[in-house]
Amino acid sequence: MTAVFIPTMLQPLSGGVKQVDIEARNVRQLIDELETLYPGMKERLVEDGRLRPNVSVAVDGEVARMGLLEKVGEAREVHFVPAIGGGSSPSPP
Repeated sequence: MTAVFIPTMLQPLSGGVKQVDIEARNVRQLIDELETLYPGMKERLVEDGRLRPNVSVAVDGEVARMGLLEKVGEAREVHFVPAIGGGSSPSPP
């Protein structure tokens, strides 16, 4: 089982639950299971069959590079976190 930490912004959907244990092989299955437990969760995490651009997933402390296909089978922790954008270019004078 993998401990999935539900971010504050999604806790209204989980009834305030902050962590849940889920068995899944990859992030896609994990999100599908979250949707089963807490309807509406998938819509907040997935768009057009991909992770939303404003969401990142960390599996055992490493940012998932493969998105929904990232393996989580033996992972101990999964965190959904707001994606951090890069800096901005200086504005013209």
